[in-house]
Amino acid sequence: MSKRDYYEVLGVSKSASKDEIKKAYRKLSKQYHPDINKEPDAADKFKEIAEAYEVLSDDQKKAHYDQFGHADPNQGFGGFGGGGDFGGFGGFEDIFNTFFGGGGGGSRRRDPNAPRQGADLQYTMTLSFEEAAFGKETDIEIPREETCETCHGSGAKPGTKPETCKHCQGSGQVSVEQNTPFGRIVNRRTCHHCNGTGKDIKHKCSTCGGAGKVKKRKKIHVKIPAGIDDGQQLRMAGQGEAGVNGGPAGDLYVVFHVRDHEFFERDGDDIYCEMPLTFVQATLGDEIEVPTLHGKVKLKIPAGTQTGTRFRLKGKGVPNVRGYGVGDQHIQVRIITPTKLSDKQKQLLREFADISGSTPLGEHEESFFSKVKRAFKGE
Repeated sequence: MSKRDYYEVLGVSKSASKDEIKKAYRKLSKQYHPDINKEPDAADKFKEIAEAYEVLSDDQKKAHYDQFGHADPNQGFGGFGGGGDFGGFGGFEDIFNTFFGGGGGGSRRRDPNAPRQGADLQYTMTLSFEEAAFGKETDIEIPREETCETCHGSGAKPGTKPETCKHCQGSGQVSVEQNTPFGRIVNRRTCHHCNGTGKDIKHKCSTCGGAGKVKKRKKIHVKIPAGIDDGQQLRMAGQGEAGVNGGPAGDLYVVFHVRDHEFFERDGDDIYCEMPLTFVQATLGDEIEVPTLHGKVKLKIPAGTQTGTRFRLKGKGVPNVRGYGVGDQHIQVRIITPTKLSDKQKQLLREFADISGSTPLGEHEESFFSKVKRAFKGE
């Protein structure tokens, strides 16, 4: 099945900005995250969304994709079905054999007994905002196929060995002749006696039933680097499915989903938040405490500060996942207007308004104060 266009997957146009792509990804990843969405195809959709974002969020990968799409220019006709195999047509060798009776004069056949790498696995891990920022170490359990310890992957009962399949002579394929109006055609098909393995196991291993592999739950220790972001993945080499015929094991890809924070927002390595100020603090100036991921810090508010003014706390953001320093925290202040005033306070404000020609601003938002209080408490 051909891959969908990455822009179509995220529901954005090709001219979409990085912020638009990121917002679309966050929305869809939450909607189809396997921990939240229990629909049968949610995991596949989540994987497709993560793959699309990984490409479109990287300038180099995006430029490559915009030019070549899913095709890989370094592999000839790759992209028309994966790896240059022409998708459902079964590969160039099958086409050649179908029309010219096999013996493709140099066409290569896959040796069924050659070592092959095992399949890759994917594991989705949900992290809190703080865990993603500072990293952590944890153990996970994954179901995977491992080489059978009884037969060491041969599939045969201990003391016996697999024999070469007499029907295909170990090639894993048999030739089938057909008479057609164009002449006699020879087509090569998978040997149904050995299922393409080229081996005949007379006495199967009682542990794996002749498969050479067994399903187990494997505990793996994962070191999550500080600064990992939503949608990024960690490759753990050799932790995938067992290889075939002595081939290497596949890899494990741990994909991260980061929960939103109630007070902080993240953009790359930088942190953004809003802080409330009273009318008096903004007018006369003050020194306030600001919560950060690294603890509380003092911030001096100059007199006459206006709502929307931004301040920067250098080095109070998220560590770069590749070790290139630490981001900053950006604070935008909001002036909160009180709603419960005494008669004397109202009179004083009216006198102030008469003198300055100004009028009261905004309304007090209790919910916003509540968020800041919870941020201080670390809830």
